[in-house]
Formats: sequence, structure tokens, C-alpha cells
Amino acid sequence: MRVPQQISDPISENLAKLSELFPAAVKDGALDVEALRAELGEFEEIKPGDETYELNWVGKQAAKKEAFKPLLGKTLALKDDGKNSDTTQNLYIEGDNLEALKLLRQNYYGEVKVIYIDPPYNTGKDFVYRDNFTAKIEESEQEEGAVSESGQRLIKNEKTSNRFHARWLDMMYPRLKLAKDLLRENGAIFISIDDNEVANLRVVCDEVFGEANFVGSFKWNRVAKAPSLSGSIRSKYEYVLAYFKSEKIKLFGKKSYNTQGPLWHLPNKRNELIFPAKSIKVKQSFKKGQYGGSYDVELLDDLIEEKGVNTHPVRVKAHSAWGQSKIDEYAKSGETFEIKKSPTTFYTTLSSEDNYIAPSDLITKDECGVGTNTEASDALKKMDIPFEYPKPVALITYLVNMATHDDESAIVLDFYSGSAVTAHAVMHLNAEDGGKRRYIMVQLTEDCAIDSDAAKSGYKTIPEIGKERIRRAGEKIKEDLQTKHAEWMKKQALESKKGGKLDLEDELTEETNPYVINPDSLDIGFKSFRIEDTKINWLKKDLRGEQLEFDDTTTQDALDFVPGYTDIDVVYELMLRQSNIPLTGTITKPNTTAQRTYLYADAYLICLEEKITQKLVESLAAIEPTPNKYFFRDSAFGTDIALKDETFRRLKAEIHKHHGDLGAAYTVEFI
Repeated sequence: MRVPQQISDPISENLAKLSELFPAAVKDGALDVEALRAELGEFEEIKPGDETYELNWVGKQAAKKEAFKPLLGKTLALKDDGKNSDTTQNLYIEGDNLEALKLLRQNYYGEVKVIYIDPPYNTGKDFVYRDNFTAKIEESEQEEGAVSESGQRLIKNEKTSNRFHARWLDMMYPRLKLAKDLLRENGAIFISIDDNEVANLRVVCDEVFGEANFVGSFKWNRVAKAPSLSGSIRSKYEYVLAYFKSEKIKLFGKKSYNTQGPLWHLPNKRNELIFPAKSIKVKQSFKKGQYGGSYDVELLDDLIEEKGVNTHPVRVKAHSAWGQSKIDEYAKSGETFEIKKSPTTFYTTLSSEDNYIAPSDLITKDECGVGTNTEASDALKKMDIPFEYPKPVALITYLVNMATHDDESAIVLDFYSGSAVTAHAVMHLNAEDGGKRRYIMVQLTEDCAIDSDAAKSGYKTIPEIGKERIRRAGEKIKEDLQTKHAEWMKKQALESKKGGKLDLEDELTEETNPYVINPDSLDIGFKSFRIEDTKINWLKKDLRGEQLEFDDTTTQDALDFVPGYTDIDVVYELMLRQSNIPLTGTITKPNTTAQRTYLYADAYLICLEEKITQKLVESLAAIEPTPNKYFFRDSAFGTDIALKDETFRRLKAEIHKHHGDLGAAYTVEFI
């Protein structure tokens, strides 16, 4: 800790004393005079409508405006550190997540099914994004070690700060607003958080997503044993807040993890019931007698088990949800009851009308198969990936599966990607059920601490860790799937030679049996982008900010693009301005003599030739299938306005002839 420059700070000292006496009167380090008067029993007359229920903080209006502020001068540049870039449907974006959300908004508006994020918890030691730098603030904070020399948009949010909660809310609000735009109407967002900000996050999310769309607060058992050094309460759990976009969906839906309901119901009268032979699935025999428990269950006959069912009728006395007539009808239809451990755990198979059971708000290993932080850390160590406090893959798998039961080609977004556990979970889930879910990861180019295990292992930034984890996890998942597939195929071959038939439980289709999922169909790649400055010279100015004019000393490329650009950069920058066009499309060259002309997803033609001729236009008009849209450099027509006009009319007519009227947004455009 640095020695403070100021010798004394009487204002802060007085505020601290006031805060001890009247906590409600000091908010984010500032005195609320009206709140202080209220604490002293002095109230102004409040007129109806003057008060509303909402969360307010200094800077809230600026945070709201930030979500709507246009992002100028930024683009996504394709990098060469991806995996299977030409075929993958997954994205990894390196850069500020607020900028990333704005860049993705046009292409993925209303397209994302699930968002999971694990933002900073605001513990007093976390770094948070700061979105409104000024030069003086930036210089000052760099001196204090709050930001890196590379200008990372992070600041350490210590609890001693006057704006401790406000800074965190400034960061979260615009990102949640933009995230909502990306969600489908039947989409869901899951947010990990702990006690430090769960209350504020709940109120902010109620405002952004609507209180009626609050699904619930899951409690994840993050540690096997609660810390023993806590001076107040030993916490074992963290929270995952869940919200729908607008449409209510059944979590897990038709694939509900539990399709059974208990037969015993304590409020009902205790009565004697008869269960016919072979109507109870049971793993062992039970002697008649009192089995007690909450339901006061008594077997009036021995329950004799053979081949997994009761051999003789059994009389049972207990508090039952059903009467004798319903039990007889149920057994007559061929349905069976099931005893899990003892006669106190008696279950029925639920009908198709009522077989949905909502998941519990408690996420544990016993009930959901989700382990602890320690187990997650151990799993990463086995992969030789250094990262502190990772979330378990099983936790994200569980959450994603909740909301994608009816859409196994869903898009999953995580804009606080960290070690890329969400990407790992999506690949794992696809390997389990043969799904085609896609992911988008976003992570700031955050430096690894110099003395960290990551830095000692050669990682310079968090994105380097995340990308490497995806590569290793993907290969391991595919390898495991190949092993299972080979074992299943070997078993098939052996049975075929014997002329026999597989057991019924093995006769499963590719949709339900992981052993017959083709390992080669698993997408373990990702297309890697980084947020960079624009590659197109939209204002036609030079590096000094002076207007460029095309003459004999100025090249067309210098007029149209910025130094260091590539044609592919320009293609993606143009695609960022199209609606609902995924950034995973393939880029090809059409069969023409043009050297700098590209097709994106066989639908968008981008012509970056320096000179347009009538012959070139004719060849572009002959391309099949006809693209939905054409792009040309304005400078490529020179002073030939007639050719430019003819090109526009000719190609627009081709679009209309082959695609009909696609609207004004689909036409010929110039840059």
C-alpha cells in the first residue's frame, strides 16, 4: 500500500463517523442530506408519484446512455490462432466485452439462446471495467497501477473507494442491456455471483429483464467444507441468478431429469393399501414391520423380491397421495411403482401430462452431478492449464442443458469468458447428446500477473489460457468419444458374427446413444477474432486527420483503407454491418478473373478491385447462385458515374430477378 500524499482527510473522517451512526445517510462515500434528515425524524411531505421503487446510484444515467452509445472506429480482425477456422461454427473474441457486444448486436440480434457469465464479484480485490476514461484519469490511474501500460480498461475496485458499488454497477448495467438484445425471445441468462453484489444484481436484472422474468436464484455448493476462518458466517454456496428474456420455458422440458413423483403425501390420512404382484420395482426383499420415517410407513406383509419386482401382493399402511381405486387402475395399465431405498421411498412414474418437475434451486454433486471449485481446479491441473478459481465444467453443462433441451443447435454466449469453461461445457454437452450447439466467447486482453503460475507457464494473457484450454479440451473430448465409438462398433461386430442380437438397452439410435455419435461430427474448433481499430478509411483522412484527395501521388488503397489492413479484414468489417449474418460463414473466391473479389457465405459479394470495368460487371452478374448483395469501392469507378449507375441498376435487377424484393437493405452498396 502506498503512503497517502494527503496528510489528513477530515471530510472522509467525518463521513465515516456519520456512516457508523446513520448507515443509510452515506451512500457510495457521499452524504445524502435527505436520508440524514429522515434518520433524524425530519420528513418532507411526499406527494403521490414522487417516490418509485428502483435502484439508484451516482452515474446510473451515464451507464444507461453507454448501452446506446454507437461504437465507431472498431472492427473484428481475424487472427491465425484459431482451430479449424474454415469449418467451425464457434467464435472466440479477444477484447473489451462492451465493445464486443455492440459489434455483435447487428449480426446476432435475438439469436442467442443461452448467456452464461461469471463477472467480477466485487470483493474489494477485483478489477472492473471502466468505460469512460479521460486522458487525465487514465494517466493518474496508470501511475497508481490501476491500468496497464497497454491501456487495459480495468481498475481495481477497492472497498475504500467512494464509488465501490457504483463502479461495479456502471460496468454491469450497459452490458446486461446489450446482452438482452442478443437473447432470443425464449432465451435465458445465468449469472454467477456471491453475497457481495447479489442484492444489487437482482434489482438491476429485475429492471433490465423484468421482475416477471426472474426464474430463480440457484445455490451452487462451491466448497466441500466451509472456510473455518470466517468471523461471521461460513459460506458454502454461491448463487446463479436466472432470467428469461420474455417467453417462459420449462427448464429441462421434455428431458426433465426427474420423471417420478413420490406416492406418500403426509397431509393425507394414513390408510391401508394393497399393491398387486409385480406392480412394485424393488432391488431387495423387505420383512413386514414398521419402517417409520415422516410418512409412518408399515408393511403388513413380507415384500418378496424376485427379478426386480414383488412376487406377491403387499399390504402397506401409510399417508398416501392415492386411494385404492387409483392404485388398481395404475397397476392394471401396466405401470409400476418403485421403491428406491426402503418402503419410505415409494415412487410413481408421472404421466405425460404432469411429468415435468422443475429443477431444485440447490445445485450439488449428489443431486446434479456438479462438483466444487476444488474439483474444477484439479481438473484444470490435469490438463496443465493454470487458472485460479475456475468454475466446474459440470456446472455450466448443467445450466446450458437446462435451457437448450429443445434446441441442440443453440448459440451459447459468455462475455466474461476467463478460462473458457463455457466453451468446454458446450463441447462436452454436444459429445453427450450429439447436439450442434455453438458458442461465442469474449475475453478482455487481460495480462497475467507476473508472479502467477500462468505467467511462469509462459502465458502472457488470459485469452491465451482460454484458447489453449479449448484446444486441449476439444481434443480430449473427441479422443474419449472415439474410444467409446470404437468399443461400441467392436461390440456390434462381435454380436453380428455370433448371429445374435444386442441387448435391448444397447439397441439405441445415434440420437440417444453417445457410442454411435460420429466423433468427426463434433465441432472442437473456433474462429479467433480480436477487436481492433477500423480497417476502412470511412472519412477519407490521413493519419494527421487531413482530408485525402485521390491524385497521381495517392494510391487507391491509401484512400480507402488504413495501413496494415488485409482484404479479409475489410470483408469482415462489412459483414459486421449486416443483420443476422453469423461471423462463421466461409469466404471464397468466385469463378471470375477478378483477383480481389470475395464471396461471403455464398450470399455477399465483396469486390475490392481497384478498377471496375464493364466486362468485370458482366462477369459478376453471371455468378450463380446470384448473391443477395454486392459491395464495391467507390473509388474503383473513378469519374465514370455512368458506369457506376449502370452497375447499380444491372446488379439490383439481377437480385430482384433471382430473389424477389428483399427490401432496401439488400442491394448494391459502395465504400
